[in-house]
Amino acid sequence: MGAIPTFGCVAIDCPDPVALAAFYQRILDWGEPTIRNDGQWATLVNPTGGPRLEFLWVPDYRAPEWPSAEKPQQAHLDLEVTDLEAAHERVLGLGAKLLDDSPETFRVYADPAGHPFCLCAC
Repeated sequence: MGAIPTFGCVAIDCPDPVALAAFYQRILDWGEPTIRNDGQWATLVNPTGGPRLEFLWVPDYRAPEWPSAEKPQQAHLDLEVTDLEAAHERVLGLGAKLLDDSPETFRVYADPAGHPFCLCAC
């Protein structure tokens, strides 16, 4: 098994790792993030033992645009919910920006750093 990797984390570039980790900590209701001394790296540990979310500072960060071929999202998080309306109100209250609410079973948002993510009740 030593040659077979395990899925450890998803690392997300951003202009403010501490703030973005705090945003996702509130959305996911996970524990407090661990912040590296220089504030350029923050880690959220999945309480169920799954992959961590890591946030790293990138100088001159440029947010993706959705939808856009010029500055594509390249990746996004799908967050599963059972009550789309309640989750919608909650993430907006935490600072998310609605990008697309036309699909019936999911909605697309941007986090405070501009990364797209979806709430899915699929």
